[in-house]
Amino acid sequence: MLKILRINTRTKEYAFEEVGPYANLGGRALTSRVINKEVPADCHPLSSENKLVFATGLLGGSTAANSGRLSVGTKSPLTGGIKESNSGGLFAQKLPKMDLLAIILEDKPAEQAPFSTIFITDGKVIFKDATDIAGMYTYPAHDKLLAEYGDKLCACVIGPAGETVRKTATIQFTDPYKRPARSAGRGGTGAVMGSKKIKAIVLDPEFGERVGPVDADAFKVSRKTWVDILQGHPVTSQGLPAFGTSVLVNVINEAGALPGKNFRQGQVDHVAEISGEKIAEIIESRGGKTTEGCHPGCVIQCSQQYNDKDGNYVSSGFEYETVWAFGANAMIKDIDDIAALDRLCDEIGMDTIEMGNTVAIAMDGGIIPWGDGKAAFELLRKVGTDDPMGMIMGNGVVFAGGAFGVERLPVVKNQSMPAYDPRAVKGVGVTYATTAMGADHTAGYGVTANVLKVGGDIDGHKKEGNVELSKNLQIATAAIDSMGFCLFVAFAVLDCDNGVQVMADLVQSYTGNSFSVDDLVNLGVGTMKDEQEFNKRAGFTKMDDKLPRFFETDPLPPHGVVWDYDEDELQGAKV
Repeated sequence: MLKILRINTRTKEYAFEEVGPYANLGGRALTSRVINKEVPADCHPLSSENKLVFATGLLGGSTAANSGRLSVGTKSPLTGGIKESNSGGLFAQKLPKMDLLAIILEDKPAEQAPFSTIFITDGKVIFKDATDIAGMYTYPAHDKLLAEYGDKLCACVIGPAGETVRKTATIQFTDPYKRPARSAGRGGTGAVMGSKKIKAIVLDPEFGERVGPVDADAFKVSRKTWVDILQGHPVTSQGLPAFGTSVLVNVINEAGALPGKNFRQGQVDHVAEISGEKIAEIIESRGGKTTEGCHPGCVIQCSQQYNDKDGNYVSSGFEYETVWAFGANAMIKDIDDIAALDRLCDEIGMDTIEMGNTVAIAMDGGIIPWGDGKAAFELLRKVGTDDPMGMIMGNGVVFAGGAFGVERLPVVKNQSMPAYDPRAVKGVGVTYATTAMGADHTAGYGVTANVLKVGGDIDGHKKEGNVELSKNLQIATAAIDSMGFCLFVAFAVLDCDNGVQVMADLVQSYTGNSFSVDDLVNLGVGTMKDEQEFNKRAGFTKMDDKLPRFFETDPLPPHGVVWDYDEDELQGAKV
């Protein structure tokens, strides 16, 4: 029976608890319920009252395709609201094999306390002195853990940004290729881990048992149907494996929705140099890999291995959002510069979306020139040090905008927007405005119907239908995150009559608990209710569910579209 492991980071006491009130929850549903019920909504995110929750999905540990995603939940230092950050890697599949549903870090040591590594094994939690890896970038720190624990290492680690509690800090997870290349990226989860003086968490590589479905025969049938669904859709079987998520660069640019130069334009002239097609061409010429899975059991394989000109590994998970943030929004044209920035963010432990936007703010404020990748690298390299400029950059767009005197700040609830301009993709704009997470495309990916015409066809330039689209996608996404699925399965599910039923069947046959389509929907609704309730208690109102005014006043080239919702209309996207 899966347990919840609570660890007090101050007293170093721990307890393996029954699931109790959190029964039948997993992933984001579990992290958001814990945060809503156990964390005072008005606490400071870096205080002892905040908690950090790592939770596997309802299908964690199973062989269901693309079910190895992990949810990390907390009160966000960046937004001041609730946060779930989602990551690939090995962690989510390892937890159930150790009889764990979730790990909850509580309390915090004294400010002067040294950093520790938490080692979790059979019925035991051991705090180890992390002095030897404290202050290190994530890759060399992870290499030291590899040397100590061997090739079966399953760990997470923070970099200097997390240790210095910068608001953009990530938590980096071991991927299937022994690299700390997968991120719980958004909202400053790494800062919360740093505030608790935890440099790394290691799950004992030698401990763990194979887990299986309660109803093996039914699970086998559903699993095969599920793979057929994913491999039968052109996006999940062709587009993403061939060109990675950066296949979207040309698509979104063509739609006039690729934000350029700090959201001043919907298209960029150098798109061919930063496209997924160009990246795949470079990867192949340098002996890299155009297809990789970010976690075990992935059949989509949209991750990549990008090498430098000498054939040396630079980065994995070279995502569309990263390429856009530095390549289009900050106007950097050299794809090698963008890859170097991606790697630097992973090493220091920083969210590439927030940092790409913050670089654009620095350019807008005249700190460095537009499009200067080398200057951007030197600027970001200061994060995690005692350099005042690093402190400014490491705290994200709103903080940097105040420091640099820039008013054009593309944020909602203090979190910067991802790679789709809300004026031209209104379905995702509604999500930016209304999700409890701050501007977050993954909370309700309206790009599906607005641009890709997956699951329907709703005009992204017009208001009609987009509030309902966002609401439905937000519910579905919350459920997908709670089951532990990769969000990209939605492309296939939205165009498949039996996709949702098969997901429900997988959960039921794996867990042995009754789980219908209605239960799946209710899982998503319940998750959103927890998140909205927490934010309401934290002081958020409908006035926080809106976009910055420049989206209303500045028409977006080339289509001349503007944002034209008021806050009352947007409330229709709430549950």
